[in-house]
Amino acid sequence: MEVLLSNDDGIDAPGLRALFDACGGLGNSVRATVVAPEECHSAGGHRVTTERLLAVRQHAQDWVGVDGTPADCVRVALHGLRQKPDWVLSGINSGGNLGADVYLSGTVAAVREATIHGVRGIAFSHYLGRGLRFDWARATRWAQKVLSVLKDETLQSDEFWNVNFPSLPNGAQDPELVFCNHLGSSLHVAYEEVDGGFIYAGNYHARARDPGSDVEACFNGAIAISRVRL
Repeated sequence: MEVLLSNDDGIDAPGLRALFDACGGLGNSVRATVVAPEECHSAGGHRVTTERLLAVRQHAQDWVGVDGTPADCVRVALHGLRQKPDWVLSGINSGGNLGADVYLSGTVAAVREATIHGVRGIAFSHYLGRGLRFDWARATRWAQKVLSVLKDETLQSDEFWNVNFPSLPNGAQDPELVFCNHLGSSLHVAYEEVDGGFIYAGNYHARARDPGSDVEACFNGAIAISRVRL
């Protein structure tokens, strides 16, 4: 199985390495290739580059950096580097991509771009509560578990998976997988007025936990898995 990996935190992000390691844990039947942005494009949405050169640089064997956005990376991989993956995986993002986040997330944009081109995709993100740190080794284990389940699930041609890991303390029992809805649960948006303009002051943790939503599942400590349609 050929798997293409990308993200929006940049090619050096620990979450990308965690996802790469999760693919390696599935055995010799999986070959993973990375085509990821040289720089961070968090919350960059589905922007693409058409008016300048997209420089490409080899970082290591099967690891390629692109001077562009997450969606650019998928386009370059499929139509420039002529890769033919069975799956495109994006992440693991340092932060949640729940509910309405799917519309502004660069992580999700990479998978959405793959879906547009007929390739199945899964976006991985990791919500983190205040005062806690990412445990990327644990995230690798969770990603491997999710991959072992979703690779056998059916997706329609206009659908992809959006996965969000919960924020749990060290030593906590591994969370259950919950299939849920990504619709609703809008962001908490607020601004503080300062001289000359406004500074964003929204509270991600204060967003509504709509029943049955991925926000509710993830905030309650489960791995939230939602089916997203184009």
